[in-house]
Amino acid sequence: MAIDSVHWYMEEVGARVVAKTGIPSDRYHLGKLILHSLQDDPEFILQIDGATGESETFGSALDRSIRCAVSLTNMGIQKDDVMVLMGPNHLDFCVPHNAGLYLGIMVASIDVTLGVNELTKLFETNQPKIIFCQSEKTGDIEEALRTSKVDAIVVTFDEDSHHTTLAQLLKVEDQNALKNFKPTDFDPDETIAYLTSTSGTTGVPKTAMQSHKNLSIGSRYIWNQFSKFPTPTRMALMTSPAQWLSAGIHYLFSAILKYTRLQTSATVTPEHFAELVNKYKPTFQIISPNLMLTMITKANCDFTCFEFIILGGSAVAQDVVDEVKNITQTDDIYGMYGMSEASGVAVQQDRCTPPGCYGKPIHGLQMKLVDPNTNEVITEPNVPGEAWFKGPSIFKGYYNNPEVTKATITEDGWLKSGDIFYRDENWNLFFVGRHKLLLKYRNHQVSPVEVEEVIMKHPGVFHVAVTGIPDRECGDLVVACVVPKPGCSPSAQEIKDLVKESLTDSKQLRGGVIFLNELPLTSTSKVNRQILKELVLTLPRE
Repeated sequence: MAIDSVHWYMEEVGARVVAKTGIPSDRYHLGKLILHSLQDDPEFILQIDGATGESETFGSALDRSIRCAVSLTNMGIQKDDVMVLMGPNHLDFCVPHNAGLYLGIMVASIDVTLGVNELTKLFETNQPKIIFCQSEKTGDIEEALRTSKVDAIVVTFDEDSHHTTLAQLLKVEDQNALKNFKPTDFDPDETIAYLTSTSGTTGVPKTAMQSHKNLSIGSRYIWNQFSKFPTPTRMALMTSPAQWLSAGIHYLFSAILKYTRLQTSATVTPEHFAELVNKYKPTFQIISPNLMLTMITKANCDFTCFEFIILGGSAVAQDVVDEVKNITQTDDIYGMYGMSEASGVAVQQDRCTPPGCYGKPIHGLQMKLVDPNTNEVITEPNVPGEAWFKGPSIFKGYYNNPEVTKATITEDGWLKSGDIFYRDENWNLFFVGRHKLLLKYRNHQVSPVEVEEVIMKHPGVFHVAVTGIPDRECGDLVVACVVPKPGCSPSAQEIKDLVKESLTDSKQLRGGVIFLNELPLTSTSKVNRQILKELVLTLPRE
């Protein structure tokens, strides 16, 4: 069966690694799995940067990542240290990424557009020892390091006269160190591979800890519908920014599963998307439904090269699935429900999935629906409840945040997703809505609380609540509902300018500003977010 093929193949690769090392748990050691796979076929094309036309083989990526790992070791960077990666999807990005996984370093890929305030908060949480970035960001990074009182080495991917560069790290003179390099031995179940920025029910940014075993098991379910391994697909187009797990999955698995990763260091505009598709004819992609709609509408290209597309990252409407099927002329278009805390896929469709539903829980996870107010398990069909998950792909908690971890993972290991579903008699799951506050603008997560904190700095603002206006192409347009202080008259433009000065582009108030006399409240005096979302659709916005 196709549903078993990827698991059989991953077990085969893992067994070969274990045969070399004699350590049974190495079947989940992502660094060793990647290293073995790169050694297996040095001439295979691993990655292409569609912006420049440059490509790189397994052999070249193997050599460069080993050189980077040796240099990191010489610099004193070691297991359980944190490495921040902050750059576009160019060919150099995977070099420290792979090196970190070899050594048991925690890899934290973050948004390249973040400003000083946002970087400061991340550095205070993640406490990085080394940061890889583009030279144009070094000013913001150094200011954030000073503010957060974090001491980290800054390395630039490109040339920079004031910092160590990646090219300099790769100049290793000790040939014996390169020849005899071996990845660090560690427990893949406990050792963290990724620190992924996410937001939970509070909307406050957090960092999810995903172990090597979490990701090795959870992310492989992306490939459940494929039957041919290695090379389940010829070429995957990667449109997600590097900090998203939908990009991380390709950085992890393109070598292990042996397919070519088509990425780009340029902004993915409809014009550039069309250029990539028309030139390279990619066969697979994981993409948000909002971005897919944009490309269908604006990109002038032949979509029939795609053999398989997964839509995920936000709610996937059936009419979108049908539209994508029509333009690609394939039935292998699937919606997927996943989350960083589950290390990838949690609920998955197949060809037997009824229209309008997300499918069924993956085989590797237990799932139950729970009343979010009483925590009572819902046993009957067609009754909405919060989805709770349990299994080997569930993350290890939030880095340096035990309080929120305790609120998210129960004592007996159940992950509270914050999302509401109902099921039918056959356990087909239908998405109702997000119990969380998190908004999504295109490929970017937006925390309402973070935007609210900025707006509250205006001297004329008494209360503020931020929500989203649904937009078919963009996902959520951020809108601020503001209650002025008595006797004050802040303008909408002042509010917008304040947000513009403090936060990155994806968090701007594209939905406008609404002035209210008071915010709608629940019986416990909290902002009633559901009523707020309904109000903003009818009230005048500035």
